[in-house]
Amino acid sequence: MDNTTYDVIVIGAGPVGENIADRIVQGGLTAAIVERELVGGECSYWACMPTKALLRSATALRAARQLPGAREAVTGELDAAAVLRRRDSFASHWTDDGQVSWLDSAGIALYRGQGRISSDRVIEITGEDGVPTSLTARHAVVVATGSSALVPDVTGLREAAPWTSREAAAASEVPGRLAVIGGGVVASEMATAFASLGSVVTVLARDGVLPLAEPFAGERVTKSLEEAGVSVRLGAETASVHRDSDGTVRITLTDGEQVEADEVLIAIGRTPNTQDIGLDTIGLKPGAWLTVDDTLRVIDENGTLVGDGWLYAAGDVNRRVLLTHQGKYQARAVGDVIVARAKGEAVEDDRWGRHVTTADERAVPQVVFTDPEVASVGLTAAAAEAARLRIRVVDYDLATVAGSALHAEGYQGHARMVVDEDRKVIVGFTLVGPDVAELLHAATIAVVGEVPLDRLWHAVPAFPTVSEVWLRLLEAYGR
Repeated sequence: MDNTTYDVIVIGAGPVGENIADRIVQGGLTAAIVERELVGGECSYWACMPTKALLRSATALRAARQLPGAREAVTGELDAAAVLRRRDSFASHWTDDGQVSWLDSAGIALYRGQGRISSDRVIEITGEDGVPTSLTARHAVVVATGSSALVPDVTGLREAAPWTSREAAAASEVPGRLAVIGGGVVASEMATAFASLGSVVTVLARDGVLPLAEPFAGERVTKSLEEAGVSVRLGAETASVHRDSDGTVRITLTDGEQVEADEVLIAIGRTPNTQDIGLDTIGLKPGAWLTVDDTLRVIDENGTLVGDGWLYAAGDVNRRVLLTHQGKYQARAVGDVIVARAKGEAVEDDRWGRHVTTADERAVPQVVFTDPEVASVGLTAAAAEAARLRIRVVDYDLATVAGSALHAEGYQGHARMVVDEDRKVIVGFTLVGPDVAELLHAATIAVVGEVPLDRLWHAVPAFPTVSEVWLRLLEAYGR
């Protein structure tokens, strides 16, 4: 068995693991990364990049059709085959040569295979050739193995070979009929994508569409889906699933109704990829989410650090926020804090310190790339009330902003800011409308910076842009 020692070993070479290893190496330490699948992870091949490529062409076509002059130049319908080819290019045709080359240029060692913790700071890797390799970490091991789609124990579902987010993102053909079980981000985006590509889509949204967002966001996305021909069944719950010999999927709902489709996508949540990484050898439960302290060191069910604090977890596996950009944010913090501890430097673990991920708590930005887009950061009004904040909610119709009228004819949208009345700062912001994603970062800065409203009054939005909604919201608040 090959035995090699590095300062830090990272299990998982997705965006989170790659960024951790990069920060470690930039900090002057050595790093090895272990990956059992493609370097680049879920986001690169089965999530963020390919799914947005599936959505973007239809978004551009809708935008053109909303503008006189451009509308007349549109001479055909969406070319589904061309969309799929473009998607393939953004998924690098499911090869990781480019990512592997980057690891090499960054000075990060790559080990392919299933990595398992065998004892404190020791990782054993089983490669495709079956030859075991043992790696030892001088300072830390970081689990960054991500998550997979949750497939519930619904009668017949697994036997029906459902799509998960992976199969949807990598589909080689557009099904004639697609049923989507779920109403969250993945369900809403894939319903939008496949409806635009020509599928007859049925969404079975037991808990509603985008149930964690502000209610008006889900309502507007639901309306848009229905206008696109999607059948949205709010409150529909699946009792059983069966795939016939001819390939037809029959979904029986709890009220007895049946829905037929050619493919069924299950999109109701995620489960951590911790089943086979050796957690049992250090007293943790395989298959469980990993709990971490403020600097992302793993703690057990009693709140005690694993070992002397050598084990960290970043990204989806710690269940703080299951978003790629937030995982990369955690990666920067955990990479830097490991370097600081290894060198005996001060750890900045106060709120908003360099080595903690305070934004995970109340300043998480997210964009849902549906039609219309939903962009949000911080708390919804309901979440702020649950946190016992004394709040004021200010709403504004985006369609009445001059920049919106220029952006598209018939523009429809909505903006909401949630204000902490005791501190006079924004704690939540939601935008719904065409292309609102690019407006989000201004709100993120306002929330993270806890900028007082009387100072925001001096942040003058350029005219005529959609960003003028900031002025209108502040005016509405002042009345």
